Amino acid sequence: MKLLKFAWIAVIAVACSSTSTEAQDYSRIDNAKLEELLKDPELQLVDVRTPEEVKAGYIAGAAHIDIYDPQFIDKVSKLVKTKPVAVYCAVGGRSANAGRKLQELGFTQVYDLAEGYRGWVRAGKPIKKD
Repeated sequence: MKLLKFAWIAVIAVACSSTSTEAQDYSRIDNAKLEELLKDPELQLVDVRTPEEVKAGYIAGAAHIDIYDPQFIDKVSKLVKTKPVAVYCAVGGRSANAGRKLQELGFTQVYDLAEGYRGWVRAGKPIKKD
């Protein structure tokens, strides 16, 4: 009986240790949801494409942090973990990877633009070029 009680305590301890104290939210979003999020002054918008891709245009207000940069983790770690972060790439693959990395780092609200920059442009949404 004591062994059974100990086993249950161990199971509960493991379950409690693997849960985060802060809720985490990860969502793949469409253009309309990103437009809504862009109205939030707390939003941290991150373009994870390469510098060459960014030269062709980007979504206004985006910080450029190339996912292929060896310092990517260090750079995104400087963002505020408790503020919402939206990431995008060209078509959604790299941003999905970036979103997972942000979650692993403890960011609590992560949004990934599902169709990426190309989907944003196809929909006629505004872009900037330097």
